Amino acid sequence: MRSPVPGQSPEGEKVSDSTPLLQGAPQAEAAPVCCSARYNLAVLAFFGFFILYALRVNLSVALVDMVESNTTLANNRTSKECAEHSASIKVMHNHTGKRYKWDAETQGWILGSFFYGYIITQIPGGYVASKVGGKLLLGFGILGTAVFTLFTPIAADIGVGALIALRALEGLGEGVTFPAMHAMWSSWAPPLERSKLLSISYAGAQLGTVISLPLSGIICVYMDWTYVFYFFGIVGIIWFVLWIWLVSNTPETHKTVSHQEKEYILSSLKNQLSSQKSVPWTPMLKSLPLWAIVVAHFSYNWTFYTLLTLLPTYMKEILRFNVQENGILSAVPYFGCWLCMIMSGQAADHLRAKWNFSTVCVRKLFSLIGMIGPAVFLVAAGFIGCDYSLAVAFLTISTTLGGFCSSGFSINHLDIAPSYAGILLGITNTFATIPGMIGPVIAKSLTPENTIREWQTVFWIAAAINVFGAIFFTLFGKGEVQNWALDDHHGHRN
Repeated sequence: MRSPVPGQSPEGEKVSDSTPLLQGAPQAEAAPVCCSARYNLAVLAFFGFFILYALRVNLSVALVDMVESNTTLANNRTSKECAEHSASIKVMHNHTGKRYKWDAETQGWILGSFFYGYIITQIPGGYVASKVGGKLLLGFGILGTAVFTLFTPIAADIGVGALIALRALEGLGEGVTFPAMHAMWSSWAPPLERSKLLSISYAGAQLGTVISLPLSGIICVYMDWTYVFYFFGIVGIIWFVLWIWLVSNTPETHKTVSHQEKEYILSSLKNQLSSQKSVPWTPMLKSLPLWAIVVAHFSYNWTFYTLLTLLPTYMKEILRFNVQENGILSAVPYFGCWLCMIMSGQAADHLRAKWNFSTVCVRKLFSLIGMIGPAVFLVAAGFIGCDYSLAVAFLTISTTLGGFCSSGFSINHLDIAPSYAGILLGITNTFATIPGMIGPVIAKSLTPENTIREWQTVFWIAAAINVFGAIFFTLFGKGEVQNWALDDHHGHRN
C-alpha cells in the first residue's frame, strides 16, 4: 500500500490521485470471474433492479389504457402538427379493463406520487444499510414494492387518492434499494472491478425499462391493463425468494465463496474501509466532492426522469404513434443505455487497470461524455420536426450516451468513502429524486398547446441543466478516499 501522504488540500482529501493499484505490498491474486460469488451477486442484483424498474414504469404505459379516451380528447392534448403516423394494427384491442375519468393533471399526480415516497427513504435506507447490511433491506424493499403493485387495480377502483397513496408506498419500498446496493458493494467490490460490477448490477434498471414498456403495451392490447400489475408483482416475489436464499451481506458471511476470492476481496479493500461506529456527518456534509456528485446526479436525473415519464406522451401526442408502437419505440432508447452501461463499465476498469488512468480522470471523462452527449442530441431531437425516424434515433443516441455516467459520477461514492457509500448515495439520490417530482410537472406546464416549439423549450432546459452538472463535477469531483472516511483521518490509501 502507499504510505500516508503528508500534504493535504483544504477539502481534506489526499493530494495525489494515482490509479488505485495496490503497490509495494503483497496482494492476493485476483480471483477468477467465472462462477464467483461477487459476480453472482452482480447478476442477482441485475435481475432485482430489472424488476424494480419494471414495477416503476409499467404504470406509464398502463395509464394510457386506464383512462377513458374521451377524457384525454376533452383536453385535446394531441398535436396536429405531425401527420397520423401509426399503421392500422389488425389486432382487436381488449377493452375489458375498467376505465376512469382522470384528466391530464390527475394523471400527472398519479405518475409523480411514486417519488414522494421514494425521496423519504433514501438517507434512512443508506444509514440502516451501513449498520445492518443491505441484503434484507434491498430484498424487502423490492418485495414490498411487488406486493403493493398487486393491489394497484383495487386501489384504482377505490379512487384516485388510494392509487396515489399506493404509489407513494411503492416509492417508500424502492427508496432503500440503491443505497442498500451501494452499501453491499462497499464490502464486495474490489476497487479495480467497481465499474464492472456496479454497471452490471445497475444495468438491470435499463433493461427492466426496455422490456417492461413494450411488454406492458402488449399485455394491455391482448389481455387488459390489470394483468400488467399482476404479472410484474408475481415476478418480484419470485426474485425475492432467490435473493434471500443465495446472497450474503459480506464475503465473510457467504456460505459458498472460495477462500481465494474472499482473500482477494478483503485484501483489496483493507485500507479503504473505516471501522469507526459513528458516521462523520459534519465533515461528510462539508465535503465538496460529495456536492459535486449531488449536482451531477440532480442534473442527469432531470433529463432521465423527464424522458422516462414523458417519452410515451411525446410519442403519442406529438409524433402520434399508437400505444403498441409507442411501447416498443419508447423502450428503444433504454436498450441503447443498457448496452452502453455494460460496455462502459468494462472500458472504465480497463483504463484504470491496464492504461494506468487515475480514478478521478476516468470518472470525469465518463461523466462528461454521459452528460454533454445526451444534451446535444436531446436539443437536436426537438429541432427536426416530424421526421419520426430521426426523432427516435436522436432520442435513442441521447439516452444511450447517458449510460457512460454509470461509470462516472454514479459510482464515485465508493471511490471517495467506501464505508459510507450507502449513506452518500442516499444523500445524492434524495436531491436527484427532486427532478422526478418537478421535472414532468414543469414540462406539462410548458406545453399547454402541445406544439413542437413548446417541447423544444423542455428539451433546452434539460440540456442546459445537464451541461451545468457535467462542468460542476469536472471542476470539483475527486477519485480517492477522503480523510473523513478513514479511521484516523490520516490512514493509508489505495
